[in-house]
Amino acid sequence: MTTTTLAVLVPLLPFLGAAAGLLLGRTAPGFVRPLAVLPTLASLVLTVLVAARQGGGRAVDAATELTPTGSVPIELALHIDGFAALVAVLVGTIATCVQIYSTGYLRDDPRYPSYAALVSLFTSAMLLVVYSGDLIVLLVGWEVMGICSYFLVGHYWETPQARAASLKAFLVTKLGDVPFLIGLFALGTAAGSFRITKILDAVASGGLHHPTVIALLLLAGVAGKSAQFPLHTWLPDAMAGPTPVSALIHAATMVAAGVYFVARLLPVFQASSAAMTVLAVMAAVTMAGSALAALAQDDVKRVLAYSTISQLGYMTGALAVGDRGAAVFHLLSHGAFKALLFLAAGVIIHAAGTNSLAAMSRMSNLRDRVPDAYWTMTVALLALAAIPPFSGFFSKESVLGAAEHVASGHTDHAPGAAGWTILVAGLVTALLTGAYAMRLWLLAFRGRGTEAPDHGKQPLVMNAVLWVLAVPSLAFGGLAFRLLPAWFDGRDLSPTLTTSVLGTGVALVGGIVTYGAWRHTTALAARFPLGAVAAHPDADAGLVEAEAIASHKPAYGDIAYAPDPADPGRLLLGPMHRHAAVGFHLDAVYAALFVRPVLAGASLVRFLDREVVETYVRGAGAAPRLLGAAVRRAQTGNVQTYVSALLAGTVVLAVAAVLLATGV
Repeated sequence: MTTTTLAVLVPLLPFLGAAAGLLLGRTAPGFVRPLAVLPTLASLVLTVLVAARQGGGRAVDAATELTPTGSVPIELALHIDGFAALVAVLVGTIATCVQIYSTGYLRDDPRYPSYAALVSLFTSAMLLVVYSGDLIVLLVGWEVMGICSYFLVGHYWETPQARAASLKAFLVTKLGDVPFLIGLFALGTAAGSFRITKILDAVASGGLHHPTVIALLLLAGVAGKSAQFPLHTWLPDAMAGPTPVSALIHAATMVAAGVYFVARLLPVFQASSAAMTVLAVMAAVTMAGSALAALAQDDVKRVLAYSTISQLGYMTGALAVGDRGAAVFHLLSHGAFKALLFLAAGVIIHAAGTNSLAAMSRMSNLRDRVPDAYWTMTVALLALAAIPPFSGFFSKESVLGAAEHVASGHTDHAPGAAGWTILVAGLVTALLTGAYAMRLWLLAFRGRGTEAPDHGKQPLVMNAVLWVLAVPSLAFGGLAFRLLPAWFDGRDLSPTLTTSVLGTGVALVGGIVTYGAWRHTTALAARFPLGAVAAHPDADAGLVEAEAIASHKPAYGDIAYAPDPADPGRLLLGPMHRHAAVGFHLDAVYAALFVRPVLAGASLVRFLDREVVETYVRGAGAAPRLLGAAVRRAQTGNVQTYVSALLAGTVVLAVAAVLLATGV
């Protein structure tokens, strides 16, 4: 087969698997798991073949016009460069691991067939975004992912948290998609085509008009999809969905789409220095603010959610300094260890019977109950904190190195102010990342108190997936910057000495300070139970999580106001802890600025409709009804009455005629 044919099959196979899974889910349940795993696995194999054939060299381009659409055609086009080839392999790998993991995690869930089909459709949509060479076709995959996330986040629809989270994720991302759609149309109109290659040619030749407006419109959609400030608030709440869904969204789909889109069209954004400055500020606020929020969360999945937002800030920061190689490098590295973190968290939640770190800190020997999750999560946390030689070190330091080059004036890919902004924010975030990674590890695995409950050994497929993902979390970064520079525009990905020393040093300081704070707070902590959710030893992991969501309210925010002296985050953040735990009240701000005015406007419309419009309608109907009633009362059926009325009317008419004739 040609490379183009293989590339077409990559998103098509998961789509067919999703369709078949939905059709056969009820009639032939035995085929559901094979239809979930095998098409995705086959797609992964094809992405590897496509990447091997592309080889990091010249991009593979192919196109055919779908239908005449006027002056700006829409084409079914492929554009596979080194970035697309590697990101597709990442998507296929994470999606396959999630599907395999889910066969054990949700083995007793009655809605597993629809869940597996939606995951396959989600994967197909992301692969379409990755390989698409036409922006309108890319938009199709972009929107399908939003729909799939709505259903997957709301998988446990019995719980109000899941229903609210799915609706919030859908509305917030759609809020960004409206200006994004306008920006796409403006970009296609200005370039005369929606083909990515033609758009980049138009930018290179200076044919793009109003680049600032177009870039800012596109950034709104990117901020919503990739959970960047100020449209990031949906992602922590999306943790109400199953843990494998969280891994898929955070590691390889949805949030990665926005970063990948900017990397694909980076010259469009570089055409406007104002847009690059906005991107730098957005990235700096996102990475530092989310890291502070992660340090204050009690729910283990919300810690990881804010961690994802923060790491996405690093990626957009690399783009803000004009280095898409560093951005995609960190996207790939982050995808491996973040998927591992979420899937390991699913095992830990099942073992502990709760999402709450405060409850886990009061359980001893939890790490002995889940040795596979303990060791693999330790690897992932070291990668997250960018400790060498783990993969996160190389990719994160490539971002800081790119910022240093711009700040020092060695490159002119972006304004110098953007370089300094990303460099300073990146170092502060590295300090905070080391702190919250150490806090998560200590509270989850170094608890003291009652014996952790024994819920039995997790299914083999769940633990096997953890070790599969531990390999790239440990080794990918070190291999990539040596073996794959041609895949990243030929740029040198090796970390610089200055940023390596500073970045690793501040991360170690953050971890050491947090460990010292934990030793101090643990010695003073009172021993009292807090928010534990007991799980049945034979319960399914997914059902345990649903129960935790339904009955463990502290895991979703209330814990911010409960005293927990064993938490080192409270000591480190001090008075800021209460505000960081609720995301610095952004939801409250949005409620005051948008939700309440909309609800007030809806109430006003309802009042006007009920009291004004309905009153008018009722009056318009009442008048003929009253007139009809009066006429009906006059119809007595008495002939004498009719004759009398006729004579009276005749007399009146005669008198009137006489008066008119005489001029009186």
